[in-house]
Amino acid sequence: MLKYSAFQQREAYATVLHTSEDYVCGAVALAQSIIRTNSTRDLILLHDENITPESLVGLKAAGWDTRLINGIRSPFADKDSFNEWNFSPLRIWMLTWYDKVVFIDADVLVFNNIDWLFVFPQLSAAPNDKALFNSGVMVIEPSLCVFEDLMVKVLEMDSYNGSYQGWLNEVFTWWHRLPSQVNFLKDFEGEDGRRQEKILDEISVLHFLGLKPWMCYRDYDCNWDKEGMQSFASDKAHEKWWQVYDEMPETLQPYCGLTEHMNWRLKKWRWIARSLKQPDEHWKIGVTDPRQYNLGA
Repeated sequence: MLKYSAFQQREAYATVLHTSEDYVCGAVALAQSIIRTNSTRDLILLHDENITPESLVGLKAAGWDTRLINGIRSPFADKDSFNEWNFSPLRIWMLTWYDKVVFIDADVLVFNNIDWLFVFPQLSAAPNDKALFNSGVMVIEPSLCVFEDLMVKVLEMDSYNGSYQGWLNEVFTWWHRLPSQVNFLKDFEGEDGRRQEKILDEISVLHFLGLKPWMCYRDYDCNWDKEGMQSFASDKAHEKWWQVYDEMPETLQPYCGLTEHMNWRLKKWRWIARSLKQPDEHWKIGVTDPRQYNLGA
């Protein structure tokens, strides 16, 4: 009698890093958050040549199987812009040694086991709006045929808003709707949004929109300090990210350090918030984050 394992699909979580090392820390934290849930699936990270060997050491130690890829340029982006290569995640369709892949952005954390997502078909995602999905968490089925078709569509199809996510929504007009709890967007616009913030302890996956926790001081969410970003601010969500950081092995924590430029930028935002006397008054909080005293280049 054949064992059940002979029929099991090969499945993996995947993320993609390209263009800069800004999200290396996020990817380290993402891997650690998945491992904390006792997931049994593989972790695979695709990266371009901009990720240094030093960072790859940390990413591998965090749990990722790393693979070098050539980036895919966005037809909607200007040369040398931050989103010039943001079509690179299409490479996940080339992971054909897996039957199913759950793609997760590197600014996401997983708090409860979500291995059950692998039962869903391509393309499954949580809603970003009433009729649109957010591409931060997606169930896909790797296929070279699909990848080649997508590459043709990159040249032929527009994005309704000029973004990679908008383009995916144009391509996959039929998609399976996942619950928002598996890609809860950190966006608390207005009173209704602030009420929604109360359910943060009930969600399985939190997507950190706005300025990222590792780019802030750990003392509070720096989205409070920047005009136009306050809807993305949540001290409770910020604290949940840093709880994962604190549980990381100490050897991984340096990959989430501050650079001199990041520290300068945080101080500038705090000074502006103080000058404007922002009503949330986070600018009054004394910063104790030890990373401010050990800055990278």
